[in-house]
Amino acid sequence: MRYRIGIIAGAVLAGAVLSAGSIAQPAGPATRPARHAATAGPPVVVELFTAQGCGACVEANAVVERAAAAEPGVIALTYGVDYWDYLGWTDTFAKPAFSQRQRAYRAALRQRGVSTPQVVIDGRRQLSGARGPELKAAIVQEAGRQVWPPEIEFRESGDRVGVGSGRLPAGGAEVLAVTYKPGAQVVEVSRGENRGQAVRHVNVVRDIVSLGEWRGRPSLFDLPERQEGEAVVVLVQAKADRRILGAAVRE
Repeated sequence: MRYRIGIIAGAVLAGAVLSAGSIAQPAGPATRPARHAATAGPPVVVELFTAQGCGACVEANAVVERAAAAEPGVIALTYGVDYWDYLGWTDTFAKPAFSQRQRAYRAALRQRGVSTPQVVIDGRRQLSGARGPELKAAIVQEAGRQVWPPEIEFRESGDRVGVGSGRLPAGGAEVLAVTYKPGAQVVEVSRGENRGQAVRHVNVVRDIVSLGEWRGRPSLFDLPERQEGEAVVVLVQAKADRRILGAAVRE
């Protein structure tokens, strides 16, 4: 297995134009490293919350897929949510934990409710719906933000990951392992808003688990087992405001 720090298919930068609408709703010192989505610097994490039963989500899924072969430096993850199942189609990728993750962002970002399709960028900002120019601008701004990310290093054995030292946010931080299937997957939908369509997704998340607390000091964590062909993203995330402090990928 080989690994990369902060790069997977899913850059939503060059040429990404989202056209569908929503269904529901400072720089530091010069020594601080800046992030650039087109380089090997610290990554920008883009999380798409979508549903197979959501009509407006189809285009958002397609845009993420089209952008998957674009610039490196953006980690894109697709979460299926289950609250569209009431329309008659049970989302084959959704889990209650994914809907709960979106609700946690709702609270942290002070939104009135959750919506699909929704993109959350680095846990710091969100875009409801599918507006390409706004999404691209938000990612570029986030890539240019200067940060001090903790170093994340996967052990050669593949079963452990080390997280280095760094500034601990108020309220503490945790280390998460997000297991996903790289590339596209297609689901034939027979009921709901997308009845009769073949709905495509890219980089679909299968599971997300907490590995433990990060206290700002170097720590070693056990990774969950993965199935053949799966990859894992390790996130260091603030507990209170849900900011993503660091991220790395092992394929």
